[in-house]
Amino acid sequence: MLNEKIKLLRNQRNITQVELAKNLSVSKQAVSNWENDNIQPSIDMLVKIAGFFSVSTDYLLGLENKRYLEITGLSDLKVTHIQQIIDDMRQS
Repeated sequence: MLNEKIKLLRNQRNITQVELAKNLSVSKQAVSNWENDNIQPSIDMLVKIAGFFSVSTDYLLGLENKRYLEITGLSDLKVTHIQQIIDDMRQS
């Protein structure tokens, strides 16, 4: 399941394995191996992957389905607008 989550998140961001590898400072082969379930990322790398995609390690491991948005640095007004958009989408 971890391999599927990594691939799903990467595809949702519309980035290649090479781009993800560069952002995580690993080889493209490492990303390919994770996605093909040949090897598992280390605990430290799992935390780094979660941070890159703004999800929890529990989400990556399939222990929860919650996803988070990184809003650090946004004004309170912008955060309020984002929350309103999310609320509107949930209602429709």
